[in-house]
Amino acid sequence: MIKFKPSHLLIFLFGGLLIVMFAIENFDHALKNDSCPNGIVSFELAKDVNTSKAIIDSWNTTAKTAAGMSLGIDFLFLLLYSGFIGLAIYILNEKLWKPKKFIYQTGKFFVVLIFLAALLDSIENIALIQLLKGHLEQIWASIAFCAAIIKFTFVGISILYLMGNLVYFLYIKFLKNNVISS
Repeated sequence: MIKFKPSHLLIFLFGGLLIVMFAIENFDHALKNDSCPNGIVSFELAKDVNTSKAIIDSWNTTAKTAAGMSLGIDFLFLLLYSGFIGLAIYILNEKLWKPKKFIYQTGKFFVVLIFLAALLDSIENIALIQLLKGHLEQIWASIAFCAAIIKFTFVGISILYLMGNLVYFLYIKFLKNNVISS
């Protein structure tokens, strides 16, 4: 019988994340132009319907198809990145902070936060799909923009928290133990 470990799931999520990131990057090349210099991110961060319309109008049929494919695959991507980051935070939280209640609770907060980011990402995608389908209304541009800003903020601070914990874990595992044993 194979024993399942969270680290196995983490590796699986990371592999899936790399594959999906490659696919999204491949679609993104067709989206970049003067009106949309950052590809799908420019579309996500268009604050108003006029900017969204200008971006959509700058795309040919191939680019519009690529945008739709990118938004579709982003639903898988949001599951993968939130799962990977959330699980990585959880694993480090269990290893580092279980006896320290406040920091341990902070880690749990960041696990929830990354899944809130994924929820916002799905709301953003739905709004962008509405715009892409021709429902050019300010409400969709506003929803996409607000969800994107909050999502990027939540993902950014969750990654910073994860990286801080990873650096601390590596310090304890390698540097601190080597200094003590010397």
